[in-house]
Amino acid sequence: MQKDLGFVRVCAAVPRMKVADAHYNQQEILIQIDEAVSKGAEVICFPELCITGYTCADLFFLQQLQHNTLRALEEICEYTREKPIIVIVGAPLKVDNNLYNCAFVMTDGEVLGVVPKVNLPNTGEFYEKRWFTAGRNITLRTIDIFSGDVPFGPDLLFMTPRFSFGVELCEDLWSPLPPSTQLAIQGAEIIFNLSSSNCITGKHAFRRDMITQQSARVHCGYVYTSSGIGESTTDLVFSGSTYIAENGDLLAEGERFQQESTMLLSEIDIERIRTLRQRNTNFTSDHQGQYRKIYLNPLRYTEETELQYRRLARNPFLPEGETRLQYCSDVLKIQTCGLAKRWEHAHAQTVVLGISGGLDSTLALLAACLTADMIGVSRKQVIGVTMPGFGTSDRTHSNAVELMDELGITQFDIPIRDAVIQHFKDINHDINIHDITYENSQARERTQILMDMANKHNGMVLGTGDLSELALGWATYNGDQMSMYGLNAGIPKTLVRAVVAYAADHIFSGRISEILHDVIDTPVSPELLPTDSQGQIAQKTEDKVGPYELHDFFIFYTLRYGFTRDKILYMAERTFEGDYSPETISYWLDTFMRRFYQQQYKRSCMPDGPKVTSVGLSPRGDWRMPSDSEIVS
Repeated sequence: MQKDLGFVRVCAAVPRMKVADAHYNQQEILIQIDEAVSKGAEVICFPELCITGYTCADLFFLQQLQHNTLRALEEICEYTREKPIIVIVGAPLKVDNNLYNCAFVMTDGEVLGVVPKVNLPNTGEFYEKRWFTAGRNITLRTIDIFSGDVPFGPDLLFMTPRFSFGVELCEDLWSPLPPSTQLAIQGAEIIFNLSSSNCITGKHAFRRDMITQQSARVHCGYVYTSSGIGESTTDLVFSGSTYIAENGDLLAEGERFQQESTMLLSEIDIERIRTLRQRNTNFTSDHQGQYRKIYLNPLRYTEETELQYRRLARNPFLPEGETRLQYCSDVLKIQTCGLAKRWEHAHAQTVVLGISGGLDSTLALLAACLTADMIGVSRKQVIGVTMPGFGTSDRTHSNAVELMDELGITQFDIPIRDAVIQHFKDINHDINIHDITYENSQARERTQILMDMANKHNGMVLGTGDLSELALGWATYNGDQMSMYGLNAGIPKTLVRAVVAYAADHIFSGRISEILHDVIDTPVSPELLPTDSQGQIAQKTEDKVGPYELHDFFIFYTLRYGFTRDKILYMAERTFEGDYSPETISYWLDTFMRRFYQQQYKRSCMPDGPKVTSVGLSPRGDWRMPSDSEIVS
């Protein structure tokens, strides 16, 4: 594995605390610092005003509490000496005659900067303006703390050799223009939010959504921690909420209402953030002034950070949980809406597609039928053609025929054996040589039949090839690669399978549902080579090009984020550990890289088709690539 793959391990901590007991709170913080170090965290963030407690109210004015706070901060700062971690803690700080609600950033025995809260809440339960001054318009650039000048202000951007970060406090995120927005524009890749947000019904979900949305809006990692056990419950209860988000994804969420100190860890992918920002040409810092950059070189950055707490999805194209059903529903809606527009615009009386009994043609058929229903035409205007050849199995052929019967479309059965045998004679090819000529002659014969049938019935040919096949070049040039509208072109194979399963369980029922489930269980195959002695499928695509769940993983991280081969390999090894050996993953990754770069010429002239996921291969917009480039690895 290469030295740095761009992962940064962060920690959101919630210490057990006592209101106005700075020494006790300091000791709890030190314990959590040690635990975070032992777990390899590079940054640990504590809640707002965690040295004193957020609910001190008028106790904030006591000189003794202010003195105790400074002493606790100094001891925490000294405790960080020679420890490979950045520590961010919240505490009140008196500057001249003003009291500020601040975040202290420290490492290796030094305070690197102090960030005051910009937006102070002004409500009945949170009337911070009674005690604190907003940090929006301060004129001081530095403050003297612990016998040294330290940068002070909301305009601090902390730079490490591997990543940059900024800090905002609680209400700052709830404001119309959060400081994190400008921090991110100025270059902050991770935002740490020190908060003391109480718990009321409904607030938890709203706060979580706001954090994930902000991380998506400004393409950043977002680490949030809020006060928990120990705060005064005179009028409010604090639940100790913690979240770690990245570009709209919630990487981790901590348990609330815990009675002891807690911490939440995960790894943020800095390279992912940088790729997204590269592609967003509006992401520029050429306006609204420059922030002060604070450079630090923590001890841990001589080491690599491996994935330990972050879980990667096996199928990055498909969400998990309750959103999966809506996601699959949207895929079908995108397909049907795209086809509806093209069908009506082309003034076509019919749509024509080859039905093989496999996954791809089944999904295209379902979408075509649903489109016919949507635009109010008869399903008889959907023409399905089965074209059995040398490798067609009884299972797939019977599934295709019965599915078309059940859906009520127009169907034709046109065997291609005799036509292909005649073609072999014409080009002087030995039928016993089962090479690429043997296979592709069948694919092109099928495409010719479909094109001519479309002419005959005033229709247009729907392509059934999917995104995974296009990425691998697993298509016959001017065969199944060609159509008049590529209905599945934006859908990877693993998502095709999921959408067909969704249709079987939530749209169709009875015999149709049974057939769809059998299609899902059928091995993926072009069926261009003869069946075995039992009439079963002998040519299995995944034996030749590799497992589609691996290839879809490779496709996503290559096209969406431009990750290096080493990083994709590392991520895949951890994601599929126990299912595939590292050697197997490496072999199929090399296969993907080779085929992806060699087969671009097939994608350069691919037909129109709707984009469905965040990854697309259309040469008109999503992916523009020379057809004769070298492999970038």
